[in-house]
Amino acid sequence: MPELSRCWRPSFPLDVRGVLAPLRRGRGDPCLRHDDGGRTWLTATTPDGPATLVFRVCTDGTVEARAWGDGAAAVLDGLPALLGAADDDTGFVAHHDAVAAARRRLPGLRLTSTGRVWDALVPAVLEQKVTSVEARRSWRELCRWFGAPAPGPAPSGLRVPPTPAAIRSITDWQWHRAGVDLRRRSTLVAAARVAHRLEQAASLRGERGRALLRTVPGIGVWTAAEIAQRAWGDADAVSFGDFHVPSIVGYALLGRPLDDDGMAEVLAPYAPQRQRAVRYLEAAGHTRPRFGPRYPIRDYRAI
Repeated sequence: MPELSRCWRPSFPLDVRGVLAPLRRGRGDPCLRHDDGGRTWLTATTPDGPATLVFRVCTDGTVEARAWGDGAAAVLDGLPALLGAADDDTGFVAHHDAVAAARRRLPGLRLTSTGRVWDALVPAVLEQKVTSVEARRSWRELCRWFGAPAPGPAPSGLRVPPTPAAIRSITDWQWHRAGVDLRRRSTLVAAARVAHRLEQAASLRGERGRALLRTVPGIGVWTAAEIAQRAWGDADAVSFGDFHVPSIVGYALLGRPLDDDGMAEVLAPYAPQRQRAVRYLEAAGHTRPRFGPRYPIRDYRAI
């Protein structure tokens, strides 16, 4: 299989793991892996076909990248944006000490932009109203059963995300076996039917892009924001409706929990870069205190 390559040198400090953290669905993510040699492996479904991308940062700051598959040229072209080069924080002001401190600590933190809606959509829908343990298990199993092996000399177990056609081919019992309930599977199938049109959201960007995503039954404000954050690095797409984010923001900025309305009020001064403030808090390690039992983990396969 032909190999393509490129070198690129960013003009800014680069924190690879910090930038790509929102793309990684747990340590066992079959589509993104950091190896012991300092390389990052990433798979993708592009309009041209599947692709595997691997890159490493050299001591002089240059990023050396290689790619395989029909979509190799596309992922190499998108490498700078993937690593935050398309991110623009002009006008961003830290209105709270916690945000200012995180920004000083993390100068290499930028918002990733994959340029691909579908690859962000599937795991986002799987994460609706379930624990991360459940969602990541379903993501791994769907990639293993319905995603193709990563093109090129990729590490064992690396998979390309399932394509829209693959998602439409999944039977009810296979969904059940993967632990995906009827509501989420219906949303994924509906999105798969119009996947080519949804990719336009990454070009529309902002609220217009998120509104296009929300035309799919089952994709609401939270899911659209989760997709936008990754597909086009939407700096204002806050995940309203999240189980954890309002409390993370509340405790970090005010020392107390918040609901969505309270979070919207606190983050209002950061518009149109509210998500950037949230990302700084998350990357700095702010969490919500745990006072009670965790959200129960359900296994739909046992139902």
